[in-house]
Amino acid sequence: MVNFSLKGKIALVTGASYGIGFAIASALAEAGATIVFNDISSDLVQKGLDAYKEKGIQAHGYVCDVTDEAKVNELVSKVEEEGIGVIDILVNNAGIIKRIPMHEMTAAEFRQVIDVDLNAPFIVAKAVIPGMIKKGGGKIINICSMMSELGRETVSAYAAAKGGLKMLTRNIASEYGSYNIQCNGIGPGYIATPQTAPLRAEGHPFHSFIISKTPAARWGTPDDLKGPALFLASEASNFVNGHILYVDGGILAYIGKQP
Repeated sequence: MVNFSLKGKIALVTGASYGIGFAIASALAEAGATIVFNDISSDLVQKGLDAYKEKGIQAHGYVCDVTDEAKVNELVSKVEEEGIGVIDILVNNAGIIKRIPMHEMTAAEFRQVIDVDLNAPFIVAKAVIPGMIKKGGGKIINICSMMSELGRETVSAYAAAKGGLKMLTRNIASEYGSYNIQCNGIGPGYIATPQTAPLRAEGHPFHSFIISKTPAARWGTPDDLKGPALFLASEASNFVNGHILYVDGGILAYIGKQP
């Protein structure tokens, strides 16, 4: 029998106060995991705690900047010291995007995106791997992107970071697979979240473009990511390692309609 239960597992989902991170954390909680999450401010953490409570989930929220290695190490230690436990599952979800033409983007703006979207997953994974090794295994899920495979106007930093995250995923799998640690990625397609709401307005050319490029003929929802995340977090994926699971409605498989 395939085991999707996460009972007794401790899952850290970064940036999970709302949106994709919140949906994934909720799915892991429904499967039995204890949820730990962080966000960049106390207001966002409280927003997340309230949202989890409304769903009947007792989550543990912390203010932590995932680009700060000392703060991340402090968070991981605190989770253990407060009796929650050692992290079994890490979902590197926190991320940002800056839509700026490359020739107008400053090096500082480029570095900020790389720092949050690539350096931070390295920092957090590095912090939890020793505990996973001691426990005899663990699961790391990096939230990649279709931009791990494709380029597009105005997202040079994001595409560079997510392409790097794809290869970091494969390297963690290569380096720590012998410790029974599986590291995989999820590459969401275009997902209906508050951040994409302006792009989804009826009549917006980008909305029409995405519908025409997606065989499913719709935007994805955060709930579409729940099943893939549960699979990669559970024993069902124990021999899946270094894989990027694209949840995109078929965009990457589709050349598009003839004009």
